[in-house]
This record gives sequence, C-alpha cells and structure tokens, in this order.
Amino acid sequence: MAKRFGGKYSPDDSDTPQTQHGDRVVVDPVGGRANVMFIPPVVLFATTLGSGAQSLAFGLVGAGTLTLGAWLLREGLRAEAAYAARKVARRPAVPRKILAGIATGLGAGLAVIAHLNVASDVVAAVLYGLCAMGLHFAAFGIDPLKSKGMEGIDTFQQDRVARVVDEAEKHLAGMTDAIKRAGDRKAEARLARFQATARNLIRTVEEDPRDLTAARKYLSVYLRGARDATAKFADIYARTGDPQARIDYMALLDDLDHNFAARNQKSLLDDRSDLTVEIDVLRERLSREGVRLE
Repeated sequence: MAKRFGGKYSPDDSDTPQTQHGDRVVVDPVGGRANVMFIPPVVLFATTLGSGAQSLAFGLVGAGTLTLGAWLLREGLRAEAAYAARKVARRPAVPRKILAGIATGLGAGLAVIAHLNVASDVVAAVLYGLCAMGLHFAAFGIDPLKSKGMEGIDTFQQDRVARVVDEAEKHLAGMTDAIKRAGDRKAEARLARFQATARNLIRTVEEDPRDLTAARKYLSVYLRGARDATAKFADIYARTGDPQARIDYMALLDDLDHNFAARNQKSLLDDRSDLTVEIDVLRERLSREGVRLE
C-alpha cells in the first residue's frame, strides 16, 4: 500500500492557512502580459547597439523609458488589485498605469527615431508612440480615478487609520522575513494563519474607522511585540533547534490568534448593535410623523 511521505521539510495540509480559515490563495496581480513588457527595451537596446552614436543614444533613452513604463505597470496593477480587494479605498495617489502608458508611447517613439536614424522624422515617431500608448491602455486599462465607499467617512479619521494600517503591514512583513530564518515549515504556516486573522481585523478597521481606538493597541503594540518575538524565536531556533522555544512560540501565536479574532468579532457585533439602534430610532421618528413601516 502506498504510504504518504512526510518529514521536516514536507508540507502539511493541516498547517496551510487556506484549510483552516477558508482564505483564498493570494495571486500576484502582475501576470505574464505585464512581464512581457520588459522584453521590448531589451530588444531595442540590442538592435541599436551597433548602429551608430545617434541610434545608440536614442535606443538607450528609449529602452530606459520602456523599462520605466513596464515597472510602473507592475506597480499600478498591484495598487489596482489592493483597491479592488477593499470595500473602502481611496483612488491611487499616483496614476501608475496611466504614466506607464505614456512612458510606453514615448519609448516607442524614441525607438522609431533610433531605427530610422532621422531625428527630424517626428511625425512618424509621434504616430507610432500614440498607437503604442493607445494599445497599452486597451490592454491594461487605466487606474481607478474615484475613491469608493468613502461617503460619510471623516477623511481625517481615515488618514489616521491609513497610518496605523501601514505600520501594521510593516510589522506583518517583518514577521514573514524573520520566520524564514527558522527553517520550520509548520511555524511558517502557523504564522501565516495568525497573519490572516490580523489582516481581517485590519480590513474591519479600514471599513469603519470608528473601530480604530479599540483596535489600535492590537495593530501597533501587539503586532510589534509579535514581530520581535518572531525574530527572537527564529534566531534561537536556527541556532539551537530548541523544541521548547518552538512550543512556546506556537503557544504565543495561538493566544494572539484567539485575541485578534475575538477583537474582530466584537467590532462586528458592535457595528450590528449600532445599526439596530439607528434603525429603532429611525422607526420611532417615522412613527411620530405618521409613517408606519410594515
């Protein structure tokens, strides 16, 4: 009978965050189409390398501009994915995808001049550049130009939330970097489950900034402590392999996971209680005006 292989470095299905929390697998929004955009600058540089000083100069500038456009596109796709994943979000401060399209059009125009070797033939370069820019927008679209879910939300409070959330995400990223030093797959998976719980609390606070006061300690003090504890565990375990240190760290993650989940659930229950109170008050006011709701 076949026997499943297992060991220290083998993945354990029971430790994956998806099976425990039902979280979707996070897919990088930068797909193959975006990565292909790094090929044209390489081709442009290679084809103008031995074509004279003027062609080489335009080719180098064009290749650099196309590379900048490809990089802006990658960042713009990630920003758009983060915008789409949230119920409450501001439009990206920098329109990276639009700038990427402009850079691609400019790079294409410079490529035309580099190959024609006639700097005065601006009309052809402009036409090719406009075509490249239009095709770029058709293929990848533009950045979100409007904020969503911001009606009735104090912008000052939202800015405070954004600063706390940015700090919390840095702590979570620091944990991910630190735990890799331990070389323990189960510890990494357990940490990923806790991080998923912490991000659920982050999303709740983002959607209702009124929860910031109650959750701030969790997103700053507790996450900073968890980051420091993760770094210490990773250093100790990588050096000594102490099983007791691993047990203590897993117990810490269990406690943190439970506390963060409880804080998130309390925030959701408080939101529902506030909504019930508002509905009851509205019904009472309407009844005074002679409006009866079935």
